[in-house]
Amino acid sequence: MKHAFPLILLTFLTAPSVTIEPAQAQAQMPMNDPALEAFSLSPLDLNRAKNQARQFAERLNGGLQVYRAEPAMHGPSAESPYRVTEAGQLEFNFFGRAPGESNYTTETVVVVDPETWEVDLIYNGVIRPRDDSDT
Repeated sequence: MKHAFPLILLTFLTAPSVTIEPAQAQAQMPMNDPALEAFSLSPLDLNRAKNQARQFAERLNGGLQVYRAEPAMHGPSAESPYRVTEAGQLEFNFFGRAPGESNYTTETVVVVDPETWEVDLIYNGVIRPRDDSDT
């Protein structure tokens, strides 16, 4: 045991320093979105609604084996394609495609009510032409 002490001490003194950082949330939350604040919606409400909208579309379109929503529906909720409706609901308009495909083929528009967490389907079908005259 006498001979083991210097070896143990040497091990502790030469061991690399490891720092453990707290885990970061997957989705960065939007800050100071006036549309959310107008209806007392928190960034967590937006993130929950985004996940519900995406999961609803995944089920509607046959599951993850045949459908994947665009990356914006997996990333930070502030970067998701959402808008707050006049009634204070959260509307998501996003695209989907088959796993491994490069082109999106499906457009889904879903409204989530943050008071009841009910999800309503507005549109789910082929991607519609965009009117770019507003941009």
